[in-house]
Amino acid sequence: MKFDQQTIKNTIILLRIPFSIYLMPVYFFALSQTEEIDWVNALIVFLILHLLVYPASNGYNSYMDRDTESIGGIEKPPLPSNLLFWCTLTMDFLAVNISLFFLNSAFTVLMVAYILMSRAYSYKGIRLKKYPIPGFLTVFIFQGFVTFWMVNEGITTSESSFFQSDLIYAALATSFMIGGAYPMSQIYQHKQDAESGDQSISMMLGIKGTFYFGMALFGIAGGLLFYYFEILQQGSFITYIFFLLPLLIWFQIWMFKTFKNEKEASFHNLMRMNNISAICMNLCYIFFAFQNHLDFSWF
Repeated sequence: MKFDQQTIKNTIILLRIPFSIYLMPVYFFALSQTEEIDWVNALIVFLILHLLVYPASNGYNSYMDRDTESIGGIEKPPLPSNLLFWCTLTMDFLAVNISLFFLNSAFTVLMVAYILMSRAYSYKGIRLKKYPIPGFLTVFIFQGFVTFWMVNEGITTSESSFFQSDLIYAALATSFMIGGAYPMSQIYQHKQDAESGDQSISMMLGIKGTFYFGMALFGIAGGLLFYYFEILQQGSFITYIFFLLPLLIWFQIWMFKTFKNEKEASFHNLMRMNNISAICMNLCYIFFAFQNHLDFSWF
């Protein structure tokens, strides 16, 4: 089976590998809060997730959706081909086998669960994304709590139970952060979703409701993180707020602009928020990783 150069190029584009930068904060947060780390395993987990699992999920979603308008990270997506489908299967196969060989069964089981739910989210025969609540809960649970838990299981050398540690509060906060951001990612594509027969949670909430819903979930995440950092970890919640301040400011600006003119609920404004979010959150959690795992007591 041969594929022309354009088909190969389109396949690489639709895997959206650079889009993984928007999912990296969950990894870096889990890394920063895990106390006993196997650093070789930490590198392997990073590569598996960001070069195999996430791009395969992106590609499979594009193969099923066949989008003609803007999607996350791509303003004008090309049409998918069968090569994209086989690439996603190959990448999943590699991810599972590398995980089994180099890591552990706990990480592998959680990763397989993530992959299966990602497929159920997009697959035409199930298509959880077609329904606002099941679609939301899939992302809320698996891109948040489960991914945090999965990373911890893959990188830790500790034998203590994840569910007997304070980390469950950090993982829950991650789910609420993801849950607040997820409807925002749909706010500009109500028309496209309607044409596809999907009802996103953003469509159900409406544009203003999407912002209010996001604020509510971000607020819950903030409360959980305040409890986690200040009460459980004796850490500094103020440091977290300091890093996220540009994101909080932009969110408010975008919200007020959109309330005045709904055309501001656009792909370009969403990508601006995503870029600010990725920079702020990745820098924040990388800082915490250095602070917690290296001797930076002078900070």
